[in-house]
Amino acid sequence: MAAPAMEATSEQFQTLYSSMSIFVDSCMSGHDPSHNPAHVHRVVNVALAILQAEQALHPEKQLNTAVVKLAALLHDIGDRKYLHSLSSVTGSNAESLDPKTMVEVALLKNGAPADLASKVQTIVSHVSYTTECKDPSVIRRLIDEGHPELAVVQDADRLDAIGAIGIGRTFTFLGAQGKKFVGDNGKWEMNNSIEHFGDKLEKLEGMMKTETGKKMAGVRTERLRVFRGWWEEEMDVSYPTA
Repeated sequence: MAAPAMEATSEQFQTLYSSMSIFVDSCMSGHDPSHNPAHVHRVVNVALAILQAEQALHPEKQLNTAVVKLAALLHDIGDRKYLHSLSSVTGSNAESLDPKTMVEVALLKNGAPADLASKVQTIVSHVSYTTECKDPSVIRRLIDEGHPELAVVQDADRLDAIGAIGIGRTFTFLGAQGKKFVGDNGKWEMNNSIEHFGDKLEKLEGMMKTETGKKMAGVRTERLRVFRGWWEEEMDVSYPTA
């Protein structure tokens, strides 16, 4: 696929990015703090840090900054957990929104070239952990065959799910949304977050795609393990009986 015909340093891109940033902030302002605009902008910053490091390590790699910035900014648009919030911004009902095209449509409406809009939509549609677990070979093929920016954006998003920030986001999500996921017979309690560490978060390190992401994930995953150790130690305290 040819490189999208818009440079990240151009005035045209700056205008597009500013418009999409406003769009994202509007779409996500009503989300709980685990998936709010602050999360998105952290992911953008981490993605750019990974991009810079990877370009220094592998100058032969063709990584497009415009694609990375837009895909990182828009990576949570279309998350099915939050379509009800997006519907209030777009004026559509949640059932009519198509997560597979909504990013591309929004980019085209704001003046993005068709090839750039298409590439960003493809990356956004394949960022999630759940999507990769369904068929990891699809993700690897996309990265190897024309969408290397997917690796950068995926790693950045997953890094925000681990480490100190990841711990905070996990407990925040539990408090805001957790009751929906335990069912009528399940227990809604803080230990659900610790279980999530082992079920998913500590596995993310092994799913990182870039050298930079792997190094950063190693540090943040160790923070998860240390915290879990403290948690288990304090939960296991045996109080004396009278």
